[in-house]
Amino acid sequence: MKALFVSMSMAIAVPLMAADPPGFAHWPAAALKGFERKLAPKMNEKKVAVEDLAKYDKHLVMVAHREGSGESEVHESVADVFVVESGEATLVVGGKVVGGKPTGPGEIRGTAIEGGVKKKLGAGDIAHIPANTPHQVLLEPGKQLTYVIVKVTE
Repeated sequence: MKALFVSMSMAIAVPLMAADPPGFAHWPAAALKGFERKLAPKMNEKKVAVEDLAKYDKHLVMVAHREGSGESEVHESVADVFVVESGEATLVVGGKVVGGKPTGPGEIRGTAIEGGVKKKLGAGDIAHIPANTPHQVLLEPGKQLTYVIVKVTE
């Protein structure tokens, strides 16, 4: 009877101890909350710090912390998905990039957006920004935003 119990316990436990499937990743909420403190001291002159979490064939996952507004930008063949962890900001989408200049292959950055739509972002919100869509994150003075970004190549 004892041997049967041990055998059955092993049959149940072994699959639970198996390695994660290739490409699988998990970032617990507690780890994501820690990025606000981790990235704040690493901010650049534009008041943003970014860290890649994982890179895959057609997408990458990163986390960003900002304490200042971002540039306007367009990714010609990359869609962005923002998942807000903490803070608040205004996302401007659509319209036209003002003062746009190429900053890399398929990347355009500018100073503002003309004619875009403003959307308030807060903790728990998700925004999908299709490729070739101008967008800009605006922060009010004293505010911050920490968010996960999934960049998907279309």
